[in-house]
Formats: sequence, C-alpha cells, structure tokens
Amino acid sequence: MRAQLGDELVVESPTTGSRLRAGEIVGLHHADGSPPYDVRWSDTGQVTLVHPGPDARIRPSKVPENPSESSGLHGRVPEPPPPGSDFGRRVAHERQRLGLSRAEVADRAGMAENYLSYLEQRPADPSSATVLRLAAALETSPDALRGAGTERAPGAGRAANRPRLHELGPEECRRLVSSHGVGRLALSTADGPQVLPVNYALVDDTVVYRTAPGTVTAAAVGKLAALQVDHVDEAMSRGWSVLMVGPARLVTGPAAEELDSRAPSLPWAGGDRPLWVSIGPLRISGRRIDVE
Repeated sequence: MRAQLGDELVVESPTTGSRLRAGEIVGLHHADGSPPYDVRWSDTGQVTLVHPGPDARIRPSKVPENPSESSGLHGRVPEPPPPGSDFGRRVAHERQRLGLSRAEVADRAGMAENYLSYLEQRPADPSSATVLRLAAALETSPDALRGAGTERAPGAGRAANRPRLHELGPEECRRLVSSHGVGRLALSTADGPQVLPVNYALVDDTVVYRTAPGTVTAAAVGKLAALQVDHVDEAMSRGWSVLMVGPARLVTGPAAEELDSRAPSLPWAGGDRPLWVSIGPLRISGRRIDVE
C-alpha cells in the first residue's frame, strides 16, 4: 500500500464491501508513502495515526500533492495545488518569526512534520486540540492563529504582571527595522500634522519609500519627517518601537533606478507610485517592553 498527501483512506466492510469510514491522509511517516498515516476522518474531523488493515484501501486524490511524485497517475495532467488557507499562512508566518523549521515546530506540537506542511500549504480545518498545540509551539494564542481580532487595534490585550521598559541603542534600532516593512510616516502639512502608513525599506542606513506625485507622502520632500516602526506581541504582552527623524529628499537618476531593481516588495496600497523618497535619519531612538 502506497499513498501521498491528500489521498483518501477508505475502510470497508469485509462482508459487503461497502464504505464504513473514510478520511484524508494528512501526514506521511515514510518517504515511500507506506503506512502508517495520519488521517483526518471525515465524520469527526479528528486526526489519528492509522495502520491500515486488509479492509482498507487508498483512493488517490484528484490533484497530486507533488506532480514529480505522480508516477502512479500516468496520463493525468497535474494541476497546481490549491492555495493555502489564512490559517496556514499565519502558522507559517509565526514559525518564520521565531526562526523555527517545520520539523522543530512539529516536534514542539507533537505532530507529524508532513501534517504541519499540509496545514501550511493546503486549505484545512484543524481541530481545536491541534490549534491549541500549534499556538503553544509558536508562542502565540489560538485566536491569533485563527485570525480573531484582525480588525482590532493592536495592544488591546492585558499588560504583563511585571513589565520592564528600557531604551534601545541606535544599532539595536537599526537591527529591528532592517530590511523592510510597514511604518508610519509623520510630517507637518498645511492641514496640520499627518501620520500615514507606508511600505519602507532600509538601504545603507537610509529609509526609502515609494509614492505618487501630489500625495501627502510626496509632500514630505524638503521637510523634516519621521518614520515610526513598531511590533506588538499580544500573546506575550511585549513589543518595541523605533523612531527615525530626518530630512526627506527626492531620489532621482541612477539612484532611483537602482532602488527600482532592489525594491523588496510593492506598496500594499497598489497603484502607480514612481517616486522614491529618502529619509536620512538625524536621530534614531527606540524603546522595548519586556517581562521580567
């Protein structure tokens, strides 16, 4: 008996040959697809370790998990696997945030690595027990993995019992905001102070962002501006904040062309944003809240 992720395990009556129970194979324990399997049963949604008996058979999935391993499906044109769920993307994000491999998280959560891979890459509806184990392994909350509170302002959780606030040095601030992310641009305008989110990148200790002519963020050119970047870990009641202040300048010529080729990501807001603005920080400061 051989199987791949996504195949269906069907248990039949030994006398009538009719289906008794069926479930999706969500975890493999051997590279050749031999038993045992982690099976998510369609009647309960629970995942159990199964050693199939003579009354069980494998029904191949419609779409192979890995087209390169579909030698048993000759003549079938493989289709791209379906996109992962929001739950899977949150799991992958939290795992990468902690710098952990799938094997490490699977070991922490007491589950098969193949099942974790399935959860990250395929639409899935894991049981509450699975979500609890993953949340503990990823040092977050079940609600965070499910996406609860995505429309809520960050920091609504309770403060830690013994919080500790301390200042950050310039090098630590640069490390925290290094590469790229989303920050808040603050500047003065004719209508008063404005604070707007922007996708930024840090290039050679200079903050750069893309914008469009005639926008508020483009109006920062020639003025003193500030970019504030932070992160809030609600599950652990801790976080940090970095503030960079300096003159905003328009980037033109070869320097702008180089930024076009090096841009790590496109602005979340979309649209045509051909201008690059840089902020050479004159002051960098930051604070961190930890727990004792």
